[in-house]
Amino acid sequence: MKTNELMLAEAFRKEAVLGFEKYLPRIVDCLQLLSEEEIWWRPNEASNSAGNLVLHLCGNVRQWIISGLGGAPDSRERDKEFAERGPISRRLLIGRLKKTVEEACQTISQFPAEALSREFDIQGYRASGLVAIAHVYEHFGYHTGQIIYVAKLKRGKDLGFTRLPAAKPARRAATKRP
Repeated sequence: MKTNELMLAEAFRKEAVLGFEKYLPRIVDCLQLLSEEEIWWRPNEASNSAGNLVLHLCGNVRQWIISGLGGAPDSRERDKEFAERGPISRRLLIGRLKKTVEEACQTISQFPAEALSREFDIQGYRASGLVAIAHVYEHFGYHTGQIIYVAKLKRGKDLGFTRLPAAKPARRAATKRP
């Protein structure tokens, strides 16, 4: 691989890890805000609880990154992620999610740059290493948003995750003196 390609691969892997490290604490914060009962609350039968979404994220990350790219055995039972009605404790859910994300971040960080273009068979799909990581990162962000929405619904307040940097004071235009 050329130097520029290696730098791009390293930047991609680093950004993916930073993304998981950004979303994980948001999910944990939301689970901490919700009661054990609220973690398993579903707005209707067509929707999932925050607890189901955490189980689903663990399954997806494990299947695509830890197993699909990292070579660990794939024992995922996807339907069970959505069928679960709890209660699985907050502590256990958070622990499982943290462990999964930690393993995935290690796998991504150690994933050879050359393998980003290699094709993998994951969950019945053929995907390059790059596409697999991008898919999981996007998927994780999507469901993080759903968990945040549940927490906002239940708490009725802004959770402060998306604050913009403070605006800098406008600079005065330099005036020329005659």
